[in-house]
Amino acid sequence: MTKEVQDYVAQKSRDLMAAPSCCAEAKAAAQAWLDALGTENEAAETEKYIAELEADIVSVDDLIALAESETGAKIFGEEGAKGVAAHGREIKAAGAKYCDCPACAAVAAILEKKEEMLK
Repeated sequence: MTKEVQDYVAQKSRDLMAAPSCCAEAKAAAQAWLDALGTENEAAETEKYIAELEADIVSVDDLIALAESETGAKIFGEEGAKGVAAHGREIKAAGAKYCDCPACAAVAAILEKKEEMLK
């Protein structure tokens, strides 16, 4: 991977780790990847990192389904869940494939560089 791609992904990884909506597994994978940069483990950690990110990113359809569920009402509150569902439908209508929370936005940006990361 080029230095430019590495720097971009490193910044997006820090953004991901700082996002309140980032899960513990994604934070750990991001940190492991950052720690492996420039080492013999970089290629293996890159593959693990990408796999974790692909597993964690939330599709807009899954966001809507969560928001409209009982679990969504518990997470966001009843009114908050309605707002999240409405927001999900709005961004889906605008062409979004994924949730646009800070964590998912960072993951989407990183995954756009997937092929370049694996070089």
